[in-house]
Amino acid sequence: MSKDLVVILTALNLEYQAVRRKLSDPRLHRHRGGTLFEVGTVQGTSCRVALGLTNKGNHSAAVIAERAIQEFSPVAVVFVGVAGALWDTARLGDVVMATHVYAYHGATSEDDGAKARPRVWETAHGISQLGSHLARLDDWADDTSGQGSAPQVRFGAIAAGEVVQNSRISAEARWIRQHYNDALAIEMEAAGVAQAGHLNGAPVAIIRGISDRADGTKNSAKDRDWQPRAAANAAAFATRLAVELVAEQGQTAESLTAPVHTDRTRTADRREEHVSNTAHQSTVGIMAGSVRDSSVYLDAGPKASGPADLVAELDALHAHLERHRAEGTLDEDTYREALTELGLARRAARERTPGSSKKATMALKRLRGLTADLPELVARLAPLVVAAGDLS
Repeated sequence: MSKDLVVILTALNLEYQAVRRKLSDPRLHRHRGGTLFEVGTVQGTSCRVALGLTNKGNHSAAVIAERAIQEFSPVAVVFVGVAGALWDTARLGDVVMATHVYAYHGATSEDDGAKARPRVWETAHGISQLGSHLARLDDWADDTSGQGSAPQVRFGAIAAGEVVQNSRISAEARWIRQHYNDALAIEMEAAGVAQAGHLNGAPVAIIRGISDRADGTKNSAKDRDWQPRAAANAAAFATRLAVELVAEQGQTAESLTAPVHTDRTRTADRREEHVSNTAHQSTVGIMAGSVRDSSVYLDAGPKASGPADLVAELDALHAHLERHRAEGTLDEDTYREALTELGLARRAARERTPGSSKKATMALKRLRGLTADLPELVARLAPLVVAAGDLS
């Protein structure tokens, strides 16, 4: 995993330019399929951003998001752009960060009418919490002098479909407000990005600036005024979120390896003179973890210090998957998918060829997504993902 890189995607050139203005020294990066990205750093920080353009629609967004995740193994994927507000909660220029995304076109047509069958993806808890924290700090927006009141960040559902919505009275408008009346905004790409993130084990954030009200008043003149302002506000919040995500990733990686000194450690130090030399070199097991050379290490899960250790830990993980299947906490289909990803990670760890780190990391992240409902396995996978990212 690239511990200092976040992928940011947009659908429109106007949105792309709003993010690009936040980057220093963007360099062109060409995917083998021809997709172009620009990789730069957020101005004044060490946070790298891979910026890409998806064009309109959920299908295109899903394909480009998949390519970006496979190419860069990012800390997270952030989709940035403009959207229409479904209710008066969000003002023009405000920013909406999705708590969850509806693919609202899922339905079944029956004799007595259409029945909603939506797909729903929730935003990762950690990203939602970080977004809420940044919104409370309220120091993310660019200078808004002369543009009225400062933009606010709203949190709620975002509805993603396949058509531009600009009515309150059309059949589709009534359908959306009837079945998805908690959605704050509506757009056309979030479902595709969320699906790609889900399948690849990559956290996704959807951030939209409100440029219209999707109520019949949208027109070219208003778009020329509000779309650039809404896109700029979304870009400002998104890049600030990217910086914090990278900083948090670095802190997490450090905490996995740093020794934690406690009062118990200092007490042990004082008693060392009464302990024999052989005992001084031993490893003492305690409930918190272990003590080595007067340092206490918290044991949150397996530790892989090199390729051989990583392979051994992956072999051991097989037994834990088998146990969860036997206990019924892991269904047969998920178990088989998990074994496939585990096998891919193990082969990559053994190969130690160019690209093996990325292959192992992505496989383990997908495995983590498959077992997200099993805290024990998630805890075991966390240090292994970090170790896979360090393979050379």
